[in-house]
Amino acid sequence: MMIVVVYLMGIVNMLEDLKNMKRKQNKSVIFRIFVLVFCGYFIITLTNLWNSLNDKKQELKQLNLEYSEKLNDVNELKAMLESDTNTQLIEKAARERLGYVYSNEQIFIDISGN
Repeated sequence: MMIVVVYLMGIVNMLEDLKNMKRKQNKSVIFRIFVLVFCGYFIITLTNLWNSLNDKKQELKQLNLEYSEKLNDVNELKAMLESDTNTQLIEKAARERLGYVYSNEQIFIDISGN
């Protein structure tokens, strides 16, 4: 009888060990899924940030180009203001703002949009 009780206790212990192993395996699977989801989220976020960085670099190049153009315009206007005669300044203002042209001058307008 004692042997049967010891044998049954051994079987119970083995069943409890199996339950514990399954719990550990379940926890391990859940942990692996969590790690996989986190890695996917991290990769997607990193890709989005990389694309955003490239967009911002392009925007910076465009703004630097516009800045250099405006700086050239400012330097040109300063040179006109510092010149002894303001005829160039007056002529430029008449051409750009009022649309004046010389009587024998032909004006070509680019309608291609470039």
